Amino acid sequence: MCDAEGDQPNPVFVRSPPVLCLSQAQAHEVLWEAASRSLPGGLTVGRGRGGSWTRTIISTSEGRMSVKGVKGAVKQPRMDSVGDTLQRLRETFSAGRTRPAEFRVTQLEGLGRFLRDNQQLLQEALARDLRKSAFEADISEFLMCQMEVTLALKNLHTWMKDEPATKNLLMQLSSTFIRKEPFGLVLIIAPWNYPLNLSLVPLVGALAAGNCVVLKPSEISTSTEKVLTEVLPQYLDQSCFAVMLGGPEETGQLLEHKFDYIFFTGSPRVGRIVMTAAAKHLTPVTLELGGKNPCYVDDNCDPETVANRVAFFRYFNTGQTCVAPDYVLCSPEMQERLLPALQSTIARFFGEDPRSSPNLGRIINDKHFQRLQGLLGCGRVAIGGQSDQRDRYIAPTVLVDVQETEPVMQEEIFGPILPIVNVRSLDEAIDFINRREKPLALYAFSKSNKVVNKMLDRTSSGTFGGNDGFTYLTLPSLPLGGVGNSGMGRYHGKFSFNTFSHHRACLLSPPGLEKLNDIRYPPYPDWKQRLVRWSLGPQSCTLL
Repeated sequence: MCDAEGDQPNPVFVRSPPVLCLSQAQAHEVLWEAASRSLPGGLTVGRGRGGSWTRTIISTSEGRMSVKGVKGAVKQPRMDSVGDTLQRLRETFSAGRTRPAEFRVTQLEGLGRFLRDNQQLLQEALARDLRKSAFEADISEFLMCQMEVTLALKNLHTWMKDEPATKNLLMQLSSTFIRKEPFGLVLIIAPWNYPLNLSLVPLVGALAAGNCVVLKPSEISTSTEKVLTEVLPQYLDQSCFAVMLGGPEETGQLLEHKFDYIFFTGSPRVGRIVMTAAAKHLTPVTLELGGKNPCYVDDNCDPETVANRVAFFRYFNTGQTCVAPDYVLCSPEMQERLLPALQSTIARFFGEDPRSSPNLGRIINDKHFQRLQGLLGCGRVAIGGQSDQRDRYIAPTVLVDVQETEPVMQEEIFGPILPIVNVRSLDEAIDFINRREKPLALYAFSKSNKVVNKMLDRTSSGTFGGNDGFTYLTLPSLPLGGVGNSGMGRYHGKFSFNTFSHHRACLLSPPGLEKLNDIRYPPYPDWKQRLVRWSLGPQSCTLL
C-alpha cells in the first residue's frame, strides 16, 4: 500500500523536543509561564502516563515539550540534533535494554494500548486526511494493526527461540543453531495512503525483534502524523523509540546517517533514492514499492461477480492502494458484458451520486488530484469521469479504448480510475504483462483453474490473487512484498519479525576432545583424506 509516483513521503527529520526535568510543582510553574507567553499556534496541554511518572505534554505549532515529574535539578531546554537522537537510541541498544523478551512485550503492549485508547482520535484524523469512513478505517487500519500486535505477543517467545540446525558427522559433538538477533537502529519510512497501518505494522515487527526504531510518518497525511508524533511516544519507551518529521528538503540529511536497517514504503522512484543512500553504509533495506497491477478477466467469467470484486478492490480507499488492480485485460466481447455490470455495481456501492456517499473518500491533496485529472483524458470515459478540485473528488471511473502508450498505462494510477485494455487471448495477456515491470500484485479471474494456474505459472509478481483481490492482506500467514521494480523483502506476521532480525549462524564446540579434531589438521595422508571426505559427504548423514 504505497503512494503514487511523484508525490512521495520522504525520509525527513525534525529536532527532538526539549525536555525539562522538574518536580510536579515546578511543572505547574512552567505551564503557567508558557501560558502567559504568546506562543505561535497556541498552546495545548495534555497529560499521559509514562512508566511510574505522570507526564505533562505541551504542544505548539513549532514543537512539543515533554515535562516529566522527576526528582533532581532543572535542566535547561535545548534542541537536540538528529545525530544526538540517533546516538541516544544507539546507546540504548548497545546497553542491551531492548533484547529481553520482557521488554519487547512491554513495548508491544504499549502499542496495543495506544490503538485502544486513541481509536476515535485516529478515526477523526483519518477522516480529515482522506475522508475515510470509520468502518473503512477500522478494517484497513485498526484491525490490521491490532491483529499484528496480538499475533506478536502470542508468539514472541517462540519466534525468539534459537532454531536448531542439522549437523554432519564431524560436528556431532557441537551445538549448531540459528539465533535471531535485532539489527540495532531501524528506520521506518511510512506513506500517507494507509498512514496508521503502514506505520505501525512494520513497527510491530521491529519492536518484536528487539530493535530501536525511528519512525518517519508521512508529512502529507498531516492529521494522522500529528497523532503519531504527539501521542504514540507516550506509550513507548522513548529511550528506544523516536518519531521524526519534516518534508522532502531534509530527506538527504536523514539518509546521510547510518542505520542498521531501513524499511521504506513508497514509489519505485523514491525507493531507488533510499537504496542508493543505504548502499553508502551497506545498510540492508526492505522496499515496499508499487507499480501497475494487472487484472485478467477470462471470457467465461460471470460479469456481475467480477464487477463486484474488481470494483470493491479498485475503489477501496478511493483507489489509493498499491495492491489494487490497476488495469483490466480482457477481450472486447468480455468488455461489452463487463461495462454494464460495473455501472450497476458502482451505483449499488456508492449510490447514484457517489460524491455524497460516506463510503467514497477523497484524493489526498491537490497535487495528486491534478495528476489524476490529467489521466481522465486518456482513452474514452465509459463510466464516471466527474471531478471537483475544491472537494478533491473524482468519481469512480472506467476508461476504455486505452492505448498502451498513454500516460494512464505508464504510471501507477493510485486513484479511482480503472482502464480496460483489450487482448485477444490468455497468451496475449501474459505477453502483455511480461513485457512490463514485475507488479506488486496480479489478479486473474476465470471459472477454469487451468487458466488461473497458467497465469500464475507464466508470470511473476509480489502477490497473486485468483478470482479475488487483496483479501490476502488479512492473513498474517502470507507475506506482503514485491519483486523486481515493485520492491524487495517481505513482512506481515512472523515475516516481519524475520525481516527485522539478523539470522546469526552459531556453532559451539567443546573446548576439549582435541584428539577427535586431529583428522582436520595437516598433514593429510590418504586415509585421513578419505575419512574427512566421507564425514563431510551426504552419506554420513544416513548414519545419524
